[in-house]
Amino acid sequence: MDLEGVIRTRPNKKDSWKTLLTLAYQSLGVVYGDLSTSPLYVYKSTFAEDIHHSETNEEIYGVLSFVFWTLTLIPLVKYVFIVLRADDNGEGGTFALYSLLSRHARVSSLPNCQLADEELSEYHKDGIVASSDNSFGSRLKSTLEKHRVLQKVLLVLALIGTCMVIGDGVLTPAISVFSAVSGLELSMSKEQHRYVEVPVACVILIILFAIQHYGTHRVGFLFAPVVIVWLLCISSIGLYNIFHWNPHVYQALSPYYMYKFLKKTQRGGWMSLGGILLCITGSEAMFADLGHFSQLSIQIAFTFVVYPSLILAYMGQAAYLSKHHVIETDYRIGFYESVPEKIRWPVLAIAILAAVVGSQAIITGTFSIIKQCSALGCFPRVKIIHTSSKIHGQIYIPEINWTLMLLTLAVTIGFRDTKSMGNASGLAVITVMLVTTCLMSLVIVLCWHKNIFLAICFILFFGSIEALYFSASLIKFREGAWVPVALSFIFLMVMYVWHYGTFKKYEFDVQNKVSINWLLSLGPTLGIVRVRGIGLIHTELVSGIPAIFSHFVTNLPAFHQVVVFLCIKSVPVPHVKPDERFLVGRVGPREYRLYRCIARYGYRDVHKDDMEFEKDLICSIAEFIRSEKPECSVNLEKLEDEEKLTVVGTSSSNLDGIRLSVDGTDFKEIASTSELREIRPTTEKVRKRVRFVVPETPQIDRDAVEELQELMEAREAGMAFILGHSYVKAKRGSSLMKKLVINFGYDFLRRNFRGPTYALSIPHASTLEVGMVYHV
Repeated sequence: MDLEGVIRTRPNKKDSWKTLLTLAYQSLGVVYGDLSTSPLYVYKSTFAEDIHHSETNEEIYGVLSFVFWTLTLIPLVKYVFIVLRADDNGEGGTFALYSLLSRHARVSSLPNCQLADEELSEYHKDGIVASSDNSFGSRLKSTLEKHRVLQKVLLVLALIGTCMVIGDGVLTPAISVFSAVSGLELSMSKEQHRYVEVPVACVILIILFAIQHYGTHRVGFLFAPVVIVWLLCISSIGLYNIFHWNPHVYQALSPYYMYKFLKKTQRGGWMSLGGILLCITGSEAMFADLGHFSQLSIQIAFTFVVYPSLILAYMGQAAYLSKHHVIETDYRIGFYESVPEKIRWPVLAIAILAAVVGSQAIITGTFSIIKQCSALGCFPRVKIIHTSSKIHGQIYIPEINWTLMLLTLAVTIGFRDTKSMGNASGLAVITVMLVTTCLMSLVIVLCWHKNIFLAICFILFFGSIEALYFSASLIKFREGAWVPVALSFIFLMVMYVWHYGTFKKYEFDVQNKVSINWLLSLGPTLGIVRVRGIGLIHTELVSGIPAIFSHFVTNLPAFHQVVVFLCIKSVPVPHVKPDERFLVGRVGPREYRLYRCIARYGYRDVHKDDMEFEKDLICSIAEFIRSEKPECSVNLEKLEDEEKLTVVGTSSSNLDGIRLSVDGTDFKEIASTSELREIRPTTEKVRKRVRFVVPETPQIDRDAVEELQELMEAREAGMAFILGHSYVKAKRGSSLMKKLVINFGYDFLRRNFRGPTYALSIPHASTLEVGMVYHV
């Protein structure tokens, strides 16, 4: 669903129709792979047990009417015309809605938020006007900000939707591939088919997951053609069946047939809604993949291509079944029965390819949503591999990939039929839609500042439809629907335990940070020997001095001449522009040579490699020194509560700023573009030659030149990375539940998942880990 990075930038309103149609074409392969394969299993799942096809055709006409109106109201009306407008600076999905709400109501799950983050260009959505203090929206906003219980409920709601999307990442490949392969049933006996279908489906699934590490960009160009051929195929077959078997089947589109269906089938018809629900699987992808395309391109693709093709396909199947009442076995009421015999094998091949495309999209989407959860502190850190150097955001997570493969194979082998898989998939899909409806109603009031009446109408109308389907799916709990509940419960526990432990750890850091007065009492040398080099201390704190630094100063006889307190944090926006990446400031007076650097990333941003990040970090500090006004470093009275931080971009975005050269970069080319001058270190014997190229400017003073020179000498001497290795324990007097969560749950996750991403490729010779026990 969240196939990240198909295109680097979203189109603006001025894009040509050619660009728009190209995006609509690309969206067919990425967004609609899952939705377009639903005709393979909808009728088969609906007629599996609860209702039976009779000669009166009331059942098949009723099911067709339900399918038509469900496809019209949920994907077309709700998503295409309403939900797509609730984008988070162009991004969509459950986390985008939560991010949008957390900014407007300040209920973010991130503990180290700052007021400076609200000044980011992407923080406020265009067109949002502040509501009046007397409006219902402002009262709801203040209520959410005051009550932490409501904030936790909102977070849990977003996490439930996210966990169900992950569960769908297990179920969609299973049911899509299994249903596509089920076409083999028409060419062999049922006894033979039973022993062929499952092994073939498992082999295809294993191949699908095994090639994930190559990245979708290698086969992505095939996605759109495959889906287009598939849609053309099912719509053509649908038209043939309508005109050949029952041209009057269009009458079943009337809502009256839904009433007749429920009146005749009663409880069985209500329970069969769990199968009908499968016709909208993949609808959430339209919103989740919004960031890669545009609203108009997705609307065009669905309204003019996908929607008509699906309606024709379902009408064609209904027309065929309305004239074929004597069916030998139940499993023959599937999609392939209505396909003309001469073209069944080509259709089978296209169906398998379409199922693979739909599965690929949901698998990659699961990688993307795990990355977003990890960035927002709601999932343990995992290894993220970027599979494309050209296409932004295409990622592969080995641990998640193999976990998904094992779970998908277990579901396929365990159930061995589309009925149970459909029950499981249906519950996962409708739960995500219910969460979207709830969050969307809050967006209408808090972000769009519309009348509360509109939000109530939205949640009552769409919520009641989805609640009806939800109840029909939940009643099948023992017949397969328990799978997404169990998977979501496990993932929800992992997410919440990690978030709770991380939050408590940050609270401990805040409560135990060192006073600035203690630092000032030590003097510029900090009471120890200052040796050459840069000491990079990682901390989650955005203000104050971490306890790990006082531990060093009081126990070691020497420390580095330049100290940088580095905080790598996520902010509740999709992307942070490069020219807004860093916040740089001083800790203490200028002569202490202590700096704070906060690197900010959005939940969809890709972290740079370590060498590039290290270069940007040093350049941002150098640029801060160059551009700092002298009076900024004089006032020391407010240092305890306020640290003046300056926004500094990366070296690539700040073309007029300081450049860094290491080991003989050719400066002649750089110097030709603007007036530049070099600052060289005074020492001759160095391990690494480092030079700053500073634009000729009258503002730079002598103290700044000396400070830059000292920074260069320190950089040449090398950087040492001081990383905290935390042991989090529940403090005495804690409840039994808290002890279980912290001492066992959080500790297990911390030990078995990866450390911080910045520590993965740092040279071990330059790394110093410090163990600290946190009693939270």
